[in-house]
Amino acid sequence: MRRITPLVALSLSGVLLLSACGQDVAADNPSSGSSGNSSTKSEPAKDGGSITVRGCTPQNPLIPANTNETCGGNVLDAVTAKLVHYNSDTAAPEMDIAKSIETSDNQNFTVKLNPDYKFSDGTVVKASNFVDAWNWDAYGPNAQQNSYFFEPIAGYTDLQCADEACKTKPKTDKMSGLKVVDDTTFTIKTSEKVSNLKVRLGYTAFAPLPDAFLKDPTNAKWKKMPIGAGPFTITSNTATAITFEKNKNYSGKNKAHVDKVTYKIYNDAAPAFNDTVANNLDVTDLIPTDQLTNDQWKQSLPNRWGIRQSGITQTITPGTKDAQLKNVDLRKALAMDIDRATITKQIFAGSRAPSDGWVSPVVDGYKKDQCGEWCKYDKTKAKALYDKAGGYKGTLTIAVNGDGDHKGWSQAVCNGWKKDLGLNCQLKVTPDFKTLRDQVTKRELSGFFRTGWQMDYPSIENFLTPLYATGASSNDGDYSNKQFDAKLKAAAAATSDEEANKLYQEAEKVLATDMPVIPLWTSSTPFGWSDKVTNVKLTPFGTIDLSSISVK
Repeated sequence: MRRITPLVALSLSGVLLLSACGQDVAADNPSSGSSGNSSTKSEPAKDGGSITVRGCTPQNPLIPANTNETCGGNVLDAVTAKLVHYNSDTAAPEMDIAKSIETSDNQNFTVKLNPDYKFSDGTVVKASNFVDAWNWDAYGPNAQQNSYFFEPIAGYTDLQCADEACKTKPKTDKMSGLKVVDDTTFTIKTSEKVSNLKVRLGYTAFAPLPDAFLKDPTNAKWKKMPIGAGPFTITSNTATAITFEKNKNYSGKNKAHVDKVTYKIYNDAAPAFNDTVANNLDVTDLIPTDQLTNDQWKQSLPNRWGIRQSGITQTITPGTKDAQLKNVDLRKALAMDIDRATITKQIFAGSRAPSDGWVSPVVDGYKKDQCGEWCKYDKTKAKALYDKAGGYKGTLTIAVNGDGDHKGWSQAVCNGWKKDLGLNCQLKVTPDFKTLRDQVTKRELSGFFRTGWQMDYPSIENFLTPLYATGASSNDGDYSNKQFDAKLKAAAAATSDEEANKLYQEAEKVLATDMPVIPLWTSSTPFGWSDKVTNVKLTPFGTIDLSSISVK
């Protein structure tokens, strides 16, 4: 799923291991750390007990193909299983519901399922639960935000609406590229070669849907109480908390130790942090920026903190309603006039690193300095280009969500533009992440709005195609460039990792010419926990690994 997170702003060549991914760092004392695969000192995991975790309000109903942000994504990660599971330490794709996924040409795939893998309602996950689910997800009239991810499958275009209002029904409601062979086997045919389909299939949009949903998809209960095949099942979902209990029918390898998890909904970073310090919240993945200064958060959480290098990028995107920001030179001037090094050092205390492109350094295929001079702070050149572009008339706004602790960095960006360029700039703060995302989805914003990406699967392609391909589901700025699209298409058909990565890198370089969004920084995710729990860790995606945690 797309991961645009409150915390941060959220196709590949073969199966990738994140060998370059950072390790968790755990504090042995308030001022020093040690490396390891776990953020806490390894202790024998105990089963049982309950924990509380910082949560936030999902934007959309909890349907896999309609959830493209982290607040809902974290929930679905806990309750769904997919064909592929990403290793919580390395992000390496591993077979899960799938017993095997075979292809000889990267266009025709045979998927065999592990028999008797069950949903939380006790029904068996069958091949039809994938084929029927993907057809429902991709069917235009169902208006699922992640339907774009099924585009490579043959026949996808026949399921799409001919007009925006979908007054004319599509040609069919079934993709020709999907066939059920038997209860444990189905085939996938793509319209063109796709070099990394196996890697993509661990993405939440590809989760199977149970028979109960497929028989009655309009039932309101699915919005809050989905049935999945993951290690947990939802037992309560309110405006203040979402509670999970261990799925008694779970058939996979990633069994949880705790019996119960409650996501407590917070609209601000500070209360969640304070509750963790006071041992009233067991895990938080959001540390207030004022606590990062001088490592104060480590002092407040002795032996209870960790940092994980994560596949997360942060950007600001121009609103489609803002005619002035369609000027490429203006966007480049503004990009050049952001002092990323100072902001990441002073505000984020080094937990962020200045971006030099649009792809996270943790994935295979990352190429240094793709943004070039536009991401290097030079106020003199920026002012000259800003004046050449005609400047910005009126007040330029940066929209941020108030529940994500974004005021510090965004105000710093605004102040820099005011000082160096003479630009009137101010923040537009929404009450919460859901409100901001709703405004983005409806294309209601002028000025810039904060965006970011938490990788869905370990691939350079995942930082490019979903965000910048023409018509892509997470293309918030409606960017379109035929040359960029052609590079993506060629990379997807590549026959080797090296060839695919080179073509994806060439596609990324096109972004430096157009500057559709302005890169800010990449993230390492700081997190903390209470003295009640042990074996706390984050995945390379920057998400809490609920299956690893145990109560002392």
